[in-house]
Amino acid sequence: MLQEGQTNLRSLFEKYLHTQRIFKNKDVLRHSYTPRELPHRREQIETLVHILVPVLRGETPSNIFVYGKTGTGKTVTVRYVTEDLMRISQKYNVPVDVIYLNCEIVDTQYRVLANIVNHFKEESGIEIPLVGWPTDEVYAQLKKVLDMRERFVIIVLDEVDKLVKKSGDDILYSLTRINTELKKAKVSIIGISNDLRFKEYLDPRVLSSLSEEEVVFPPYDANQLRDILMQRAQEAFYDGVLDEAVVPLCAALAAREHGDARRALDLLRVSGEIAEREMAPKVTEKHVWKAQEKIEQDTMEEVIKTLPLHSKILLYAIVLLDENGELPANTGDVYSVYKDLCDYLDLEPLTQRRISDLINELDMLGIINAKVVSKGRYGRTKEIRLNITPYKVKNIYRSEETLRPLISVSMLKQRRLFYG
Repeated sequence: MLQEGQTNLRSLFEKYLHTQRIFKNKDVLRHSYTPRELPHRREQIETLVHILVPVLRGETPSNIFVYGKTGTGKTVTVRYVTEDLMRISQKYNVPVDVIYLNCEIVDTQYRVLANIVNHFKEESGIEIPLVGWPTDEVYAQLKKVLDMRERFVIIVLDEVDKLVKKSGDDILYSLTRINTELKKAKVSIIGISNDLRFKEYLDPRVLSSLSEEEVVFPPYDANQLRDILMQRAQEAFYDGVLDEAVVPLCAALAAREHGDARRALDLLRVSGEIAEREMAPKVTEKHVWKAQEKIEQDTMEEVIKTLPLHSKILLYAIVLLDENGELPANTGDVYSVYKDLCDYLDLEPLTQRRISDLINELDMLGIINAKVVSKGRYGRTKEIRLNITPYKVKNIYRSEETLRPLISVSMLKQRRLFYG
């Protein structure tokens, strides 16, 4: 029996292996890929080069802050320019190190310092554990490691706004002042932020020590996105597998999302994956619309995972009403079920006024639809509907210890909850 199952599995692999090839190099459509050319970012590239070129003359460049919404090419442009800087610096015998840190992950002062030290561990023999040392000791090791020889060190802090919002701006102050404590090395910072108001969060002493240049990345329009996708598509797909309407449609849909090139690339990649899974000979508009739906669902799931606890309980109340065939429901109906769920979890429920606010937040996030309708002489009320399948919500909650008990809850027609 096992052998038969293995044979069937092998035949499935063979089946999909020998279907029509769609992708020549799918990695070209990943966010991490740095292309040979960056369409429509010449002005930003030249500005960055102008600020960084003093390095090649042995001079310390200004710190740089790069601003723009998600998908405007900030990170890929900074990588593009700094990678080229490192190549050219070898020609001029100027030692340059570029350290890239994603501050969504490296989100504390300790982690930033430790990651910079560990970048040089092969040279220095020093490795900092990710927890456990006093921060001032890690900082002392950082100065020691940097000053082992003459060099320029450019530290790229991607999504620096998230680091500052979570852990404060002490790390920026330390890094902008470190050159006064170094004898051989020189440090510069490139901060990348999606938040155009980022500097408002900084202490005046940090602002005065930054001496920074600013580079702003505007959103792409649909025509620019089409150019970007056409360039990537030539490397990513085999000839003749893309219907001519696919790239313009991906560009148009992403242009609606404030000109988000990442969204455009995701749409094109997922469209190809769906076509491949369906064993279609070509990627068509139909696959793009399916990709749009899938990406929106995946994005919604990520948003749900980050919701506060009571928003998640509120959402589950709406899920139960949906499963019981009672949507659209009004705020009072939802609040009643929400309170019962809080009792079941032994939690103090929020007020109905606060829950009404949370319903509005879920509506703005697109997880539910809360439409205000007139009931004539009975006044106005909200009609609440669910924009995600109950199954997907339950699947998310299964991985959360606090919410897992809700999976066993169902609702009787009399709107009484059944636990078990």
